[in-house]
Amino acid sequence: MMLDYNSLLSALGLSGLCLLLTLVGTWLGRRESSFLLSWIVGLFLCVAGILSYAFFLWWPTTLAGALAMSLMQSGFCTLYGAAMQFRGGNFPMARIVCLASIASLSITAAFVAHYWGVGFILLNLGATVALLATAHQYWQGRAEAPGILASIALLYGAISLSFLLCAIALVQAGSWVMEGAPDGVSEKINIASCIVGMTGIGVLSLTAHQARITLQHRLEAMTDSLTGIFNRRALFEKYAQKRFKADMAVLVFDIDRFKSINDQHGHAAGDRVIRTFAKELQSAVGVDCVARLGGEEFAAIIEDAPPGRAEWIGERIRRQLQDRDITVNGETIRVTTSVGISYGTDGGMTFEALLKQADDALYSAKRMGRNRIEVASNGAPGASACNLA
Repeated sequence: MMLDYNSLLSALGLSGLCLLLTLVGTWLGRRESSFLLSWIVGLFLCVAGILSYAFFLWWPTTLAGALAMSLMQSGFCTLYGAAMQFRGGNFPMARIVCLASIASLSITAAFVAHYWGVGFILLNLGATVALLATAHQYWQGRAEAPGILASIALLYGAISLSFLLCAIALVQAGSWVMEGAPDGVSEKINIASCIVGMTGIGVLSLTAHQARITLQHRLEAMTDSLTGIFNRRALFEKYAQKRFKADMAVLVFDIDRFKSINDQHGHAAGDRVIRTFAKELQSAVGVDCVARLGGEEFAAIIEDAPPGRAEWIGERIRRQLQDRDITVNGETIRVTTSVGISYGTDGGMTFEALLKQADDALYSAKRMGRNRIEVASNGAPGASACNLA
């Protein structure tokens, strides 16, 4: 036997309240998640609208009806804004306030004019548009977590269609003027859809939120905090399984006499030098990946390196750093770097082996006077050396 309208509405209000409390608890544990706060505000408005609607069923007045419909419509608009924020990072406050105000004023005008049916139709149409737009936002951003975000989009789409059915039913019945709330089959389907959809959306949204936090932690663990580029762990994870052929190369850089920079100018100056060199590597043409291996040592990967290309790129980076003025506390300093290069082989080499060869070539360059390039060949650093200082 189908549950009566009031029972379904009570179940919807209770499930919405439980979800709201769950989201509040989650947000309190990680307050920097502004998307969750926007979602909480949107859900709060929807729950407030449901409670106001329950009051309207008990005491149908113009004020109660207009308030309930306006709160729900504002909640749907806010959920749309939260979806945009989830994708883009910013809540479109002006747009949402404008949309919610226009919709709420239209609904209120219909109720004040005693065209309650028109007010219900406007709410259903407004909810359809807002929820479809919300679904579109999650669908557009599904690449981040395909299964989760696509499911959220489908649930929002299903709920929006249930509101559209309500609007169609009222229009077909010519229900422009009403003395109470509509309670036909379409309304029962709508509430049931909201109960199921809201529960599913809540679970999936929390899952998406946790997945994003996990990804952020993973990125933080793979990023050098001083420079913002990959760290050693990230570099090994990216290339650990790759075989380096003869047209690929690894370059290892070490800033010359870095300890003396710290000793003479302070650690702030040393950090400035590290960041400057990291930017130099990031902007280098032809380099596919850069990482800070630790301290003043960096690595660069060139995945398209015909003979001589790695030396040319390494020399250009070396000269650009050598010629750059680095200003710290009004004082200008200049630094140089030594470079070790190792090419892969026709049969392919592991990244670890290639990195070791490049590292050995680097220290060969250090021993031979610094501010120069040494190329490892057949595992022997310095076998093919380029003294470009």
